[in-house]
Amino acid sequence: MADSWNKKEREKKKQQNKKDKEEKKQQRKERSKDGLDGMIAFVDENGVITSTPPDPSRKTVVNAEDIDLGVSGNKRDNEASFARTGVVTLFNDSKGYGFIRDAENGQSIFVHVTNLEDKVQERDRVSFDIGRGPKGTIAINVKLVR
Repeated sequence: MADSWNKKEREKKKQQNKKDKEEKKQQRKERSKDGLDGMIAFVDENGVITSTPPDPSRKTVVNAEDIDLGVSGNKRDNEASFARTGVVTLFNDSKGYGFIRDAENGQSIFVHVTNLEDKVQERDRVSFDIGRGPKGTIAINVKLVR
């Protein structure tokens, strides 16, 4: 009894898949012969991963003492160098926020009531530090300048 055409096609496809699988297995085996050399990657001075080793003539020496370990927090050796001054341009007591115009660069900086150390009103002269908020720069440690 002769096989149907559809059955022959399925058998051909099955044999072809088997052959492809065997070829892929052989290719993997050949690649693994490269060993560790085929798996090594290098990072260049720009942080890009490459397969070429770095140029020894461009090597820089780094002293271990110069490396800071840990989180670089708010180190304040000289408090006055970090404090900025400005004028409160708007402050809404009911909503608990406002804006300070920086005297140094004229930038308007957001301030929240939780970052105030003294009670402020519009047109008050204040000193403050710059911090990062969820939507940009904010004024922190806001104090009245007397």
